Amino acid sequence: MADALNAGVPPKKFLINITLFLASIIAVMLLWPEAMKDTIPELLGSTILVISCYVVLYLFLSHFRKELLEVSHKTFFLIITILSFFILTSLIISLPGENMLYIIPFAIIPIVIRTFYDARLALFILLISILLAGFIVPAPFEFIFISFISGVAAIFSLSDMNRRAKLFFSSIVVVFSYSVIYSGLTLAFTGGFSGISLNTYIHFILNGLLILLAYPLIFLFERKFYFLSDTTLLELCDTTQPLLRRFATEAPGSFHHSLQVAILAEEAARSIGANILLARTGSLYHDIGKIINPGYFIENQNIGVSLHEELSPLDSSRIIIGHVNEGVSIARKYRLPVQIIDFIRTHHGTTKTYYFYKKYLLENGDAGGMENEFVYPGPKPFSKELAIVMMADAVEATSHTLATHNDTTINELVERIMLSQEQEEQFSDSPLTFKEITEIKGQFKKRLLSIYHKRVVYPDMEKGKS
Repeated sequence: MADALNAGVPPKKFLINITLFLASIIAVMLLWPEAMKDTIPELLGSTILVISCYVVLYLFLSHFRKELLEVSHKTFFLIITILSFFILTSLIISLPGENMLYIIPFAIIPIVIRTFYDARLALFILLISILLAGFIVPAPFEFIFISFISGVAAIFSLSDMNRRAKLFFSSIVVVFSYSVIYSGLTLAFTGGFSGISLNTYIHFILNGLLILLAYPLIFLFERKFYFLSDTTLLELCDTTQPLLRRFATEAPGSFHHSLQVAILAEEAARSIGANILLARTGSLYHDIGKIINPGYFIENQNIGVSLHEELSPLDSSRIIIGHVNEGVSIARKYRLPVQIIDFIRTHHGTTKTYYFYKKYLLENGDAGGMENEFVYPGPKPFSKELAIVMMADAVEATSHTLATHNDTTINELVERIMLSQEQEEQFSDSPLTFKEITEIKGQFKKRLLSIYHKRVVYPDMEKGKS
C-alpha cells in the first residue's frame, strides 16, 4: 500500500504530501458536528469515513495526475479547495433559521479546476468535496445528487472558458440543473407539488450569481499558486503586447522566426494532445533574449554581413548562449509567468553551439578544457510542450539553410535534427513517448512543405503589352 501511495513521488515530496493530507483530515475532524462524535465508536467511524475520502483522492492523483503530487503548491491548492468548501458548508448549516445550504456554489470547484487542469480531475475533486460535505448536511442523498449533476453540467458547459460570456452561460446552466433536479427529487419522494419550496429556487439563483466569482478567484489562484489559465495565455499571445511589439521592432528576423516556430509547435501539440495555447505562447517568447544584440543572430543580419567575423569563436559563443539568460531577465522584468520563462530556459537544452565550437577546435587543435563554454546552461525540456518548442525551434531555423525544399530534403532535415537531439538525450526529462515523437515529426514535415510550397509564376504584365 505504501508503495502504491509513493509511486513515482520523491520521498521528500511524499512526506510533504502526507503532512498536507493529515492536516486537512485533522481540520475536517475538528469541524465535524459534535453530535456525530459524542462517543468513541462514533468518532472512530467518522474518522474512517474522512480518511477513506482522502486516501481515494491520493490514490487517484498518484495514478492519474502524479505530476501534481510532485509540486507541493499544486497539492496544497487541491487540498485547500476541498477544505474551504467543507468549512463553508459547516458554517452555513450551523446558522439558525432557514436552511441556506444550496446557496453554496459548489459548481465553482469544477469551473476553477477545469480552468487549470482537465475535466476528469475537476469532476473527481468535486466528488470528494460533496462526499465530505454530504456526511454533515441534512438530506445528504438529495444534496449529493443535486450537487453532482449540477457540477457535471458546469463542466460540460465550459467548452471555451476563453470567452468571459461562457461563465454567464455556465451560471445559467447550473441554476437550471439545480432547479430541474430539485423539482424531480421533490416530486418523486413527496408525490406532489406541495413539498416544493419557492425559497429554494431563490437560493439556486443566488448560487448562480456567486458562481460569477470564479473569474476573480481564477485570477487570484494564478498569482498565488503560479497557475496559468487559457485566458492569460490568449492575452500573452496577442502580438500587441508591449514585449512582443518591442521584439518585432528590435529583432524583426527573430520575431518572424518565433511566429513560424509557433505554427509548427501548435500543430505538433494538437497532434499529440498537448496544451496548444501553452506551446504557441512559449514559442512566441522563447527567443526574446535576442532583443539584446540582435545583429549577432543570423536571421537579423544583412546578407553577406556577419558581426562574428570580428570576434573569436569563444566570444561569439558567449553572445549566442547569452540570449537565454538575457531572455529570462527580460521576461522577469515584464513579469511573464514562470511557465513561459521555462520555454526561454529550455529551448536549447544542454546542446552546444556547434559552429563556433568546431571553429574553436580548428583554431586551437583541441577544446583545452573550454568545452563547457560552448554548452547552453539548460535545463533540458521537462514537459511535452517544452520539448515540442525545442524541436520546432531547431527544425524551423535549420530549414532556411536548405538549397531546395521538397519531400526528400525536408524529410531528411527533420529526421536528422530530431535524431541528433534524441542522441544527446535532450528529451530524457520530458514525458514524450516514441510514438508521440514520430507524430511530431510527421506534423513538422507536413507543415514545412506547406510553408515552402512552390508558387505559380505569373507572366510579366509589362511583357504582355503590345
